[in-house]
Order: sequence, then structure tokens, then C-alpha cells
Amino acid sequence: MIHQQESKPQPNTPQVGVPLQIRELGLVDYLPTWEAMRNFTDARSEQLSDEIWICEHPPVFTLGLAGDPAHMLQRNNIPLVNTDRGGQITYHGPGQIVIYPLLDLRRFGLKVREYVQLLEQSIIDALVAVGVADAQRKPGAPGVYTFHNGALAKIAALGIKIRKGCSYHGLSLNVNMDLTPFQQINPCGYAGLETVDLATIGVKISPSEMQVHLMKYLIQHLEAARSAVSK
Repeated sequence: MIHQQESKPQPNTPQVGVPLQIRELGLVDYLPTWEAMRNFTDARSEQLSDEIWICEHPPVFTLGLAGDPAHMLQRNNIPLVNTDRGGQITYHGPGQIVIYPLLDLRRFGLKVREYVQLLEQSIIDALVAVGVADAQRKPGAPGVYTFHNGALAKIAALGIKIRKGCSYHGLSLNVNMDLTPFQQINPCGYAGLETVDLATIGVKISPSEMQVHLMKYLIQHLEAARSAVSK
């Protein structure tokens, strides 16, 4: 599982036409960003805009609520944060795009599984747009994968939290980063799973350039979902 759901959606119907705000945070520490996401979600009202936060993090391992510390194979000076998202252990570092959609899913008519599929499809579409034609899902292992050295390797991870019908946490896409820390964990709890970035598979693109593609498709899919609700 890669999501953690808390409480049931409230029975009232939120405003569908509330604007979607995009915030580019740059390189920010994980812990205060997580705290800000929780505070934003706790303070939500029917009138509050949905937001998408885009950032990179300094090196950090994060462990989800159901995470097993045994998947941390080797400890070093990289901090480990126990967080409230779903899923197991993953790594964030510079050169990786991290996107946190802070959404009232009811405005988009999305259930949790549909939301996860929307995130995955947005990543797949963006990867295909830059030449990764084999970008795909892997049954039973959420995220997005591509072939490398004859086997599926993970290039993007998901981990979300749903509270009162609203999402936080989100996705990460490896662009051009130091992949060494992934060797110190079982990524997302899967022993022996290779992790790659776009640079590894021969796609030369900067995180800022890749962000444009990813946001294009994420917003496109979200607006399509919201339009379906308003009809």
C-alpha cells in the first residue's frame, strides 16, 4: 500500500471551481515541509484553494507509517524521518523532482485508487514525452518503472496521505541525482529493486525542464477530472 487514509470524507460538498495554486519552493528541508503540509491540511475550509508544491530536498530517508525499519540496510549520516504517509522507505535528494498535491479530492471526483492512478499516469505521460517509451506501472508495486539492464527499475515513487478527503504528500521522480543512497535501503520495501534516474537511461534533461513536462500532464489530468465533476 502507498496511501494512508484517515477519517471519512465530510458529507458537505466543497466548491468545485476553487483555483489551483502552484508553489515552487526550491531546495527545502523535508521535516518543515511535511509539517507545513499537515498544517495546511488541518486548516482547510471549503473556500481554501487547492495547491501543488514543487520542490527538491537535501538528502533524507523517509519511512511511511507501515514501514519496516529493517528495510534500512545501512545507516550513515543521512537523516531518517518517520513520516505519516503510506508506504515503506524511500530516499529524497537533489536532482529529484518532488511534487506534493494538496487537494480536496472531492472537488475532482477522485477516490484514492483513482487518484493514485492519475499520479502514475501523469508521470508516465511526462516520461513518454521525453523519450522513455517503456515507462509503465508494475502490478502490486505502486510507482513508475522503466527497463534497465533487462529488468524493470523504479524511476518514480508515490506515497500519499488522505485526511478528511484531502491529500498531502505525493510523488518523486528521479532526474539526475546521486543514486548511491538507494543501495542502502530496500526501495519501497522491495529487496533487490534497482532504482534509476533519467540520466542513467540516457535522457539528458534538467530537473527544471522535466518539471515542466510533469506539471503539464498532472494539471491536464486534474483539470479533466474536475471538469467531469462540474458537468
